[in-house]
Amino acid sequence: MKNCLSGSEGRICPMIDTKSKIPAPTSDAYLEKFSRFETQSGQPQWLLSIRKAGLARFSELGFPTLHHEDWRFTNVAPVVKLPFQPALDPVDEISADRLKDFAFAKLPGSRLVFVNGHFASKLSAVHNLPSSVKAGSLAAALAGDAAFLEKHLGRYARNADDGFAALNQAFFLDGGFVHVPAGQVVEEPIQFVYVSTAKQNGATFHPRNLVVAEANSRVTILESYVSLGSAGYFTNAVTELFAGENAHLEFVKFQDEATNAFHIAAFHGEFGRASHVNVHSFALGAKLSRNNIRTKLAGEGLECILNGLYLTRDEQIADHHMVVEHAQPHCASHEYFNGILDDKSKGVFHGRILVQPIAQKTDAKQTNKNLLLSDDASANTKPQLEIYADDVKCTHGATVGQLNDESIFYLRTRGIGPETARRMLIHAFAGEIIERIQHEPAREELDKLVWERLEANPHLAEK
Repeated sequence: MKNCLSGSEGRICPMIDTKSKIPAPTSDAYLEKFSRFETQSGQPQWLLSIRKAGLARFSELGFPTLHHEDWRFTNVAPVVKLPFQPALDPVDEISADRLKDFAFAKLPGSRLVFVNGHFASKLSAVHNLPSSVKAGSLAAALAGDAAFLEKHLGRYARNADDGFAALNQAFFLDGGFVHVPAGQVVEEPIQFVYVSTAKQNGATFHPRNLVVAEANSRVTILESYVSLGSAGYFTNAVTELFAGENAHLEFVKFQDEATNAFHIAAFHGEFGRASHVNVHSFALGAKLSRNNIRTKLAGEGLECILNGLYLTRDEQIADHHMVVEHAQPHCASHEYFNGILDDKSKGVFHGRILVQPIAQKTDAKQTNKNLLLSDDASANTKPQLEIYADDVKCTHGATVGQLNDESIFYLRTRGIGPETARRMLIHAFAGEIIERIQHEPAREELDKLVWERLEANPHLAEK
């Protein structure tokens, strides 16, 4: 079994081919498509400046290769080889009935639906919101409230550290926008639903989400990426999230893209004093998925939980890469990521806790656990601490392996059969991630969905 554990000692899994190299992309295709934005009427000048900066940054960085330290476990060559076909215009209309079986479809609350990256007003519904709360299409907000967006859009993800995020900055068209003013409470969740109906390989979507939760506000966001087609399309998403002083915000991302699709996303958050932010990532779909999570704990006394589960099979790759910056004292951050890997699939986790000199009394914990269900599955994990303060409590750890024989033996001594014992332990392994979701209806739905997905795995009860 390929238990590829890489920690502070710096060992590299031998299955990684560090000599392979992605050719530098030619810029002609991107420049040709970008000309549309330069001639687009009605857009604010500051937005065009942001787009041009993104294109310039992409020209500087290109796409990452295995020679880049932050990407050495994930080869994105298959993504780069796709024909670049950004979905600049809406092409498909779908009926509401085709969405009824997707995750969270039956939950109450507002729902913003995007088909192939474009807002679908007929499939969307905004209701039961306080009058001052805004939820809708980012493109519509840019047309009607550009002055407000100028203060936030691009601010939290302004340092694009890879070519994919820079490409999104240049080419994004639309996405979910939520603004919760100070003191407002949104009782029901707000959903961002991204549906692909792509019929050709290389179709590319660049969703851009912006959530601003001001001081003493409360809101839950449920974001899902799903598919009605099987083409090898590419989703390249960026989410910017701001939580003000004493804000309570929960963000749940559910990725279940087509098995031939590629999904790369960046999440940039900045959190204020005494805020409480929970971010959850569930990666079940796509041939290759990568989540780049960057959070800045910018106010004293806040608490942040980053929590994730990835289920992979066949030759899937699921990658989570995060940097949690403690920029103020008395903050707590806890990261918990579990992976259940089958067949020839691979899980990657690379997490770094960065504690600045001012961030005394930091309490940070980072844990990654990987459960391998086959001899050909593998995991690369690299938790890191970078500490410049001297009064902190920071821990990190990682595990890769099979089910614990002692735990199975313990259950068998209680009269439980071996297959049932394995099922119970695997479900519990996933359940410790799911149970951290605070919004009960979403938690129950994901628990049921993950249970069904696991039970459909023929290897679940095999030793």
